[in-house]
Amino acid sequence: MAVNKPGSAGSLMGQPHPLDNSVYAALTGPHAHLALRRGNALRYPSDVSPFMALPDSPDDTDWADIGALAGPGGDVALTGRTVEPPDGWKVVRRDAVLQLIGDRIVAAPDAEAVRLTEADVPDMLALAGRTKPGPFLPRTIELGTYLGIRHGGRLVAMAGERLRPPGWTEISGVCTDADRRGQGLGTRLVLAVAAGIRERGETPFLHVVAYNTNALRLYESLGFRLHRTATLVLTRPPGEWGSSGRRRSLGRTAP
Repeated sequence: MAVNKPGSAGSLMGQPHPLDNSVYAALTGPHAHLALRRGNALRYPSDVSPFMALPDSPDDTDWADIGALAGPGGDVALTGRTVEPPDGWKVVRRDAVLQLIGDRIVAAPDAEAVRLTEADVPDMLALAGRTKPGPFLPRTIELGTYLGIRHGGRLVAMAGERLRPPGWTEISGVCTDADRRGQGLGTRLVLAVAAGIRERGETPFLHVVAYNTNALRLYESLGFRLHRTATLVLTRPPGEWGSSGRRRSLGRTAP
């Protein structure tokens, strides 16, 4: 379960903060056009993002519905408040994740950064494949703005936007080719993406797995500060949910 840190920008007067259940807030907010729904369970299309979401207090029906959204043999990737699966579900992986907010960073555009488009997706996938920044899929670019830097025509660094809870935008997909590291390209792109977020009147945030201490030091040096510690859980349903006859229609059909 998520733990708000003392002095963080956490929930006020007992009200949930948009970042407490950020995937659910995004899929019921600015990313609603991408949401695949079954009852109260939500997910992104599988070629956009692996993340799924449940309401803050899910019941057995909600868990059955998210199992159905995952499909036979599919895994459910959850973060935020609703990360403890019911009995019978298999936990495949569990990681502590630090959620950092950038309300005090000095964001700035970058003259060398270019906005990436669908035509750049093959190069983006290749860069992500070489550098392993986390899930980057053929339609991940639809989540928001991505900026990149090319050297000699080759895409060598990128960063972009992922989750968009109301009033907030996550910076993600930050990666730099091995032979270009140490030149500050990733830092420049993070600050440039943050500048675009600020222009919309939103606040940048990001996630770092707790064991990635190098990334944590870098982001803290830029002015990002800890908001809360969460748990990212990859879990698997005990059976093929949705095959029992109590199916619900989906708002859209999951791929």
